[in-house]
Amino acid sequence: MQKGFVYILECSDGSYYTGSTIDIEKRIAQHQNGQGANHTRKRLPVNLIYLEEFQRIDDAFYREKQIQGWSRNKKTALIEENFQKLSEYAECMNDSHYKEWLRLRSASKSRTKSEIETHYSNGKLLITGEYVVLDGALSLAIPTKFGQSLEVTPCDEHKVTWKSFDSENKIWFETVFEINPNDISLQIPNNSEKQTRLLNILQAVKKLNPEFLTSGCHVETKLTFPQDWGLGTSSTLINNIASWAKVDAYKLLELTFGGSGYDIACAQNNHPISYQIGNNNQNLITEVDFNPSFKEALYFVYLNKKQNSRDGIAQYKASTADKTQVIKEISKITLKLISSSNLKDFNTLLNSHEQLISSILQQVSVKEKLFPDFKGSIKSLGAWGGDFVLVTSEENPTPYFRNKGYHTIVPYSEMIK
Repeated sequence: MQKGFVYILECSDGSYYTGSTIDIEKRIAQHQNGQGANHTRKRLPVNLIYLEEFQRIDDAFYREKQIQGWSRNKKTALIEENFQKLSEYAECMNDSHYKEWLRLRSASKSRTKSEIETHYSNGKLLITGEYVVLDGALSLAIPTKFGQSLEVTPCDEHKVTWKSFDSENKIWFETVFEINPNDISLQIPNNSEKQTRLLNILQAVKKLNPEFLTSGCHVETKLTFPQDWGLGTSSTLINNIASWAKVDAYKLLELTFGGSGYDIACAQNNHPISYQIGNNNQNLITEVDFNPSFKEALYFVYLNKKQNSRDGIAQYKASTADKTQVIKEISKITLKLISSSNLKDFNTLLNSHEQLISSILQQVSVKEKLFPDFKGSIKSLGAWGGDFVLVTSEENPTPYFRNKGYHTIVPYSEMIK
């Protein structure tokens, strides 16, 4: 699991902002450029005044939430390393309140050490083989530096309280489930798609492991990337829940969202992999040495909208074109691209890949459609039409894309593990 940082910024109006990240330099730059949280965006410039480093990002996230609940005075004491004041601000010292606080703190510490469990999964990018990976094409998949954590804290109630936090630490979903003798149900159904989807996932887990969720707990999930980036909000959740429930993540994916499974492979691996669905739907996963010497010329550009991969897959499956030869060609391109030693050959392979997928989907490539005057190569990643594209350019392409209205340009080294 990656290292994490907790930081406190002082904004231009004197207010504090507490956050966590896996890349402190990048995150501070984002805040300064107005690409951070809403709070800092309205109060620029900001100044980094406190920093803690952790060996695990989930530990950093836990610490972040702890500090966020503190008063300004207590945060100031932490920043100034005034441990006497920090202790004074920590609790009310009247006799009855203090004794109750000690009891709760003791219980909390015991539970934190022995009972709280945390799971973390990597986000994903499919560099080659979109769509045709479903039919056995060899594909290159890469786990990202971004991902999602899931933290489970046991409780004495016979229910599951669920909260999901986005990359700005705002709750974007919450609900409560009742634990029944033989199943799980919603405490207050509201017919929301997210609520129904999560219930279906938990019920699918119960089919795979009937001993799962026989007692209550509090669950919190935390994304380290914006939801609309399409890096695997669903796949990282599936893998985290599978890890928690001790079931096969690929089987859980099959029972819920479906798909090729490459995203689960990325969630579980920390290095680039080749991925292929073999005979009997076997997942063939091999760690590969993909570390291009020209990676400083590679960028990921977000197309300002999230693409529904299920819609893209449905369109692909509806195609009546013979895919046999294309699958063979894509597999060859994947092997050549993994071992590519220069940008010129890499560009040729990307362009060939785009032409092949375009012929199957009967769609024009994203470069032809949106960026015909761009000098480098542009390749769609995953479902065509949204999420990120891979861009090659010997010069920083940021001005070009920002002029076109695309403001999220991430260098390869900042996206990939």
